Amino acid sequence: MPTVYEGNFATPHGRFALVVARFNGFLVESLAEGAMDALKRHGVADDAVDLVRVPGSFEIPVIARHLADSQRYAAIICLGAVIKGDTDHYDYVAGSATSGIAQVATQTGVPVIYGLLTCDTLEQAINRAGVKAGNKGFEAAVTAIEMVNLIHSLPKAKA
Repeated sequence: MPTVYEGNFATPHGRFALVVARFNGFLVESLAEGAMDALKRHGVADDAVDLVRVPGSFEIPVIARHLADSQRYAAIICLGAVIKGDTDHYDYVAGSATSGIAQVATQTGVPVIYGLLTCDTLEQAINRAGVKAGNKGFEAAVTAIEMVNLIHSLPKAKA
């Protein structure tokens, strides 16, 4: 029988950072509230969470990298909203932010959680920010908790 490693939802050890875009703030604030609610419900104290605001989703990866490199955080939760418009701007911002967030996670080994809404319409975004489809900020924070606990359960490298 193989050894199985799996995260859980117990109160995790360590600090968390929320990187929150101000652009589309009325949506992203709901995501941030959802993330804070999830962290609190899982026993993470308010003083174990740092909130960092950035202008928009495009700026999230550079700040996430800075925070990951600081080695102060067990996980970084990235929250933003990019809504399709009449130009290609959506494709560039959503693609760059997505790629950047993934690169930070893989290059640093810190769980950097993708909590960006990338929606075709404002209605879709509103629904994913807590109206009909749950709150994706809450879900991102729960993912962060599970990943932190999973990493702590994995065998450590031998010296």
